[in-house]
Amino acid sequence: MSPVATTLKPRKSPVQARSTATIDALHVAAIQVLTREGLGRCTTTRIAERAGMSVGSLYQYYPNRDALLAAVLEQHLDRITSAVERACSAQRGEPVSRMATALVTAFLAEKLRDSRESKALYAVAEQRGGARFVARMYARTVTAVATMLAEASDARFEDPTMTATIALGAMVGPIRTLLEGHAPAGYEACLKDQLIVLLTAFFQATR
Repeated sequence: MSPVATTLKPRKSPVQARSTATIDALHVAAIQVLTREGLGRCTTTRIAERAGMSVGSLYQYYPNRDALLAAVLEQHLDRITSAVERACSAQRGEPVSRMATALVTAFLAEKLRDSRESKALYAVAEQRGGARFVARMYARTVTAVATMLAEASDARFEDPTMTATIALGAMVGPIRTLLEGHAPAGYEACLKDQLIVLLTAFFQATR
């Protein structure tokens, strides 16, 4: 295991309800401190205070701040990925227009459920180790979309994985524009409908 992976690894996993509650509290506190004070001021001391516990209690589960933030990032990405996987599984055998609608709806609902959280975690993803989690979740999402496309009722794709990869990139780009504050007025209101049109046309053109 690499030094980076080692330092980002939690000290222990929760096995009891009390331990799970403690970790949940730490994750919530980390998000709150991160979104309100930024990455530079997001310290273990502030996180522990926000969670209502001692720093020593925090260190029972995570060796450092980065390990805690990596766990929060992984949980955030897993929630989004799992939502997409469920949506894709439910759309197998359906026409591509319904697939596009379900995919965009599920992705946006989770990604923008808390835009401040998503925006703050971009900074974490750029830190050491964060790219590893992003790559893993990206691969899961591409697999889910490709599997769905391979079973479309009205299309046959020459390379479902390639189509899925491009479709995912087409969704991620506009969302990043929104979260980074570069979107014009009215952008978010029309984003869902425009992405559905975009993906539907793309799926129909590449089938």
